[in-house]
Amino acid sequence: MKRLFLLGLGLFLFAVPSHAQSSVDASVGYSYFRLGGSGGVNQNGISGSVAYNPIPYLGIVGDVGGYHGSPGGVSLDTYTFMFGPRINMRNPTKLTPFVQFLAGAGHLTNGGGGPSNTNFAYSFGGGVDIGVLPHVALRPQLDYVGLHDSGGTANCTRISLSAVVHF
Repeated sequence: MKRLFLLGLGLFLFAVPSHAQSSVDASVGYSYFRLGGSGGVNQNGISGSVAYNPIPYLGIVGDVGGYHGSPGGVSLDTYTFMFGPRINMRNPTKLTPFVQFLAGAGHLTNGGGGPSNTNFAYSFGGGVDIGVLPHVALRPQLDYVGLHDSGGTANCTRISLSAVVHF
């Protein structure tokens, strides 16, 4: 099954003509991460992504993030590693809105010596690339992030502001 998935992904990435319409973008920036709902933990950190866009309106995204908080003086870190599709709404203006759905893993560590765990994570949300220079954009973004384990799902929110370079 894994080989079939990799074969399908490879065909998708290379079967589409790579004329001038394919592109790559990379982003990195600040993220506010709200771990859990109303009784959750505020965390600050950094997130980044790389997207390959074989055609102007569709991309494959890899996204990573690391966030830190200290509720009650105890260090708590959250890391996310996700990938998935992004739909870009290209237009002739300097604004390019997008939506995405990502899936992967979330890792939580407790700096107070408590247990750490890695579980399934998923995200959906979107943002807009605001062109500031020919190949540079500013990207505000809002995502829902679900961190799932055997006890349920932690409903999280991520708000990011990133610098983007389009290649």
